[in-house]
Amino acid sequence: MGLFDRISRVVRSNVNDMVSKAEDPEKILEQSILDMQEDLVQLRQAVASAIASQKRTQQQQNQAQTESNNWQQRAQLALQKGDENLAREALLRRKTYNETATSLKTQLDQQNGQVDTLKRSLIGLESKISEAKTKKDMLKARAAAAKANEQLQNVVGNMSTGSAMGAFERMEEKVLQMEARSQAVAELAGANLESQFAQLESGSDVDDELAAMKAQLIGGASPEQKTLPASSPSASAPKDAAVDAELEDLKKQLDSL
Repeated sequence: MGLFDRISRVVRSNVNDMVSKAEDPEKILEQSILDMQEDLVQLRQAVASAIASQKRTQQQQNQAQTESNNWQQRAQLALQKGDENLAREALLRRKTYNETATSLKTQLDQQNGQVDTLKRSLIGLESKISEAKTKKDMLKARAAAAKANEQLQNVVGNMSTGSAMGAFERMEEKVLQMEARSQAVAELAGANLESQFAQLESGSDVDDELAAMKAQLIGGASPEQKTLPASSPSASAPKDAAVDAELEDLKKQLDSL
């Protein structure tokens, strides 16, 4: 293998790779439809030109056949008049037009076949363009979906999903711990409140018990203690009078000083 062949192959491979990468399905589809429509316009022009040529040949063939028939009638007329030379000349003219008409008839048959072929090609191309337009919309939608999916996969691939999920799980655990602490604080607060009420309730029980004991002691005293007579005023009266006399004496002594 020659050096230039290898270089040529490398260049062509690189060019093909660049072209493949540069091809955008949506743009290529649109351009393909435009190219097909241009071909359709050219084919329609070719069909129209072939039909026009066919009609022109048909007219020429009809005209040549008409002239051949006319010279046939003239030859018969000249022969009826006894002019064989004129009749022979008329037959020569008829032969020329007849050959022309025959040649045109052969050409016309060929043109009819060409026109039919062009018409079938035109119908087939129109059908292909219609089908291509339908597929184009479908392929464009599929290409757009594939491109969007590829972009999404790239975004997902570039995301640090593991670390993000780890952080999410840590925050979830932290929220659970906060809820647990909050619940514990609420339970402790409720327990403290209940203990205070329990103390109050126990204190009232002690007071009630103390009052009951006092009532029991008072209710259980002896009859002698209940019926003891109070000290008579007559017995304490002399003691009080003597004390008063002593106080008076002291006052007098103080006044005399």
